[in-house]
Amino acid sequence: MVSVDDLDGTFPHGLMGRLNEKLGVELVEAGAERLVATMPVEGNTQPYGLLHGGASVTLAESLGSIGSAMHAHQFGKIAVGVDINATHHRSATAGTVTGVATPVHLGRSSACYEVVISDEAGKRLCTARITCALIEAPQR
Repeated sequence: MVSVDDLDGTFPHGLMGRLNEKLGVELVEAGAERLVATMPVEGNTQPYGLLHGGASVTLAESLGSIGSAMHAHQFGKIAVGVDINATHHRSATAGTVTGVATPVHLGRSSACYEVVISDEAGKRLCTARITCALIEAPQR
């Protein structure tokens, strides 16, 4: 698997994309077997003041997509999401959450990651799984 530095210039809107900028997502670690990012709860809540489930899913999809892109790059391919699911176990109302992605499957035509999102106390808030298809890059 390549590093995120090898992907520089691959994404027209940057590695993390504009949505992650709005959510305050910060990539902390990106390696072959583990990706880690953080996201603040503040600014990413639903009307009850709880961390929005969609924000958690965005964090999970971002980590799984970056890992899949790193894996796909070695084959001259790109990764596109085809499935994501998430189970929300508990809520958060403040602080920072951390997502940790680890590969479940890294193949030539697909990649799958499990992403665990936890609060500052290490309590699991969400478990997600994302699958990406590895496809030939479209011609521009």
